Amino acid sequence: MKPLRRVAAWTDRVPGGSDGRRMLLVTLVDRVGSGLWASVSVLYFTYVSGLSVTEVGTLVAAAGAIGIAGAPIGGRLADRFPLTRVLIAVQVTRALASFTLLTTDHYAVLLACTAVGGFGDRASSVITKLYATRVAGPDRVRYQAINRTAANAGWALGGLAAAVALALGTTTAYQWLLIGDALSFVATAILTLGCAEPPSASRTVTTSSTPAATTSTANPWRDRTYLAYVATEAVLFLDDAVFKVGLPLWIAHTGNAPTGLAPLLMVLNNVMVVALQVPLARLGATTKAARALLLPLSAVFVLGGITMALSATGTAASATLFLAVSAAAFTMAEMLHATVSWELSVALASDTAQGAYLGVHGLAQAVQRSIGPLAVTAAIATGPLGWTGFGVGIAVTCVIQHRLVHDRLTRRPLSVVPVTVSEH
Repeated sequence: MKPLRRVAAWTDRVPGGSDGRRMLLVTLVDRVGSGLWASVSVLYFTYVSGLSVTEVGTLVAAAGAIGIAGAPIGGRLADRFPLTRVLIAVQVTRALASFTLLTTDHYAVLLACTAVGGFGDRASSVITKLYATRVAGPDRVRYQAINRTAANAGWALGGLAAAVALALGTTTAYQWLLIGDALSFVATAILTLGCAEPPSASRTVTTSSTPAATTSTANPWRDRTYLAYVATEAVLFLDDAVFKVGLPLWIAHTGNAPTGLAPLLMVLNNVMVVALQVPLARLGATTKAARALLLPLSAVFVLGGITMALSATGTAASATLFLAVSAAAFTMAEMLHATVSWELSVALASDTAQGAYLGVHGLAQAVQRSIGPLAVTAAIATGPLGWTGFGVGIAVTCVIQHRLVHDRLTRRPLSVVPVTVSEH
């Protein structure tokens, strides 16, 4: 009974009550499906759909570019319509796109379905973040930390299942991974049906006797401070490119450390996030504390860049040690920035247009996916000094963001009339 009591005690500490816990399950299931598909999608298009390397590259790039629109559009829809209904519609659309991939090898259809999948992924990410903001209230930072832990666990479970299927190397194995991805979206849509609609300042239900609003809602595209903040966020998200591109290429480029070290460092990253994200979230539980974290975060980025540079010198043992320290530093930066970003992106947003604002904030990660590989390959091409400059550059951006958000956070929040929707 003791383990069951511990589980019950832990779930009671999850902000948002039963709806918050259910949305955590939605995140876990969604990311298990994404883990199944993300690691094999390129191989599926190559071996099952029969596309050339150029066709696959073009398909992935084009679909990624189209998918960028998912964040702002998803956020805007969540401000205009019931959030749970929007999320269910997005998940059903993702499922249909995945199932359609099984039925065709036509390039245009594959491109369209992949683009819809990317669009839905970015939209659902913003919508679930918005749901957490509303359902967890003042405990949103802790909730986001738990949510990220669930997401990382889901990715790991999906990746492990994909690795087992890849050992078979058959067309049927690839197809079942895609089916698993599609079924995960169906499952999340069903789970979301059981979630209550959280209160929203961006929508009020009206009747025929309710006077119409005379003032438009806040527009994040006209909010220069928020746009500048999002631009700095795109730089702070560069730690993602370090693990996906930078570390593997740097290890291969220098030749100092064993090539098999790269996947082990990814494991280190996942383990640290699962173990430490929730405890570290306590450091940024308030808006003031989250802003203050930007200064130590800058120091961690510098440490990551310097140790990456030092890994190019010395023996294989010292290179391995420096790379491990660098991976740990960039993982620590990832976790601290996740805490800061979660709180500030909400605190800086208009209360009555949170979806639109968080949708624009979601563009930062999308932009990073484009500039990230270029930034880390430039650092690799420059050599050790390049990595030092990489870390220092992000650190300077932390300081700029720390100063940028000060005035907005010390002013009263924007006051605008909420969007109204009819109950009929």
